[in-house]
Amino acid sequence: MSAGKDPVDAIISQWATARPDLDTRAMEVFGRIYRLSRAMGDRMEEAYQRYGVSRGEFDVLATLRRSGEPYALSPRQLSATLMLTTGGMTGRLDKLEKAGLLSRSPDPHDRRGLRVTLTEKGLAVIDGAVGAGLAVQTEALSALDDQQADQLAGLLRELLAGTREAEG
Repeated sequence: MSAGKDPVDAIISQWATARPDLDTRAMEVFGRIYRLSRAMGDRMEEAYQRYGVSRGEFDVLATLRRSGEPYALSPRQLSATLMLTTGGMTGRLDKLEKAGLLSRSPDPHDRRGLRVTLTEKGLAVIDGAVGAGLAVQTEALSALDDQQADQLAGLLRELLAGTREAEG
């Protein structure tokens, strides 16, 4: 199934006229990835807002949920997983704690540490929000058949791995 021409095609056509010497293949790929990321980010934010959380707050709750019972991690573990500074993490934790979605308590294994734990309310919110987010993603992915979706996932995995190697 072909979607026809898109705005990236128009940009590529303009570059072909202005600078025919350029190989714009990377622009075609990354321009579309960027536009797709922005469009899906907006849709995901909307889905999560129905549960009273932003995308960043969703990430904190989802990380706790994925950690398994008792759904508890240290602020440092959360910061490392989400690649956030401790200051950024503190702000999110404050807001989520105020909303009753998580609690902070002393770490029983480290007198100086804290444990961040998902509350029952937080568990209900994240379970609803993750389902809503997946529904949005599944709807968008329905433009592809299963084989195409699998192929795209594999290609993006390879591209991401290559990007990480270039960074390292």
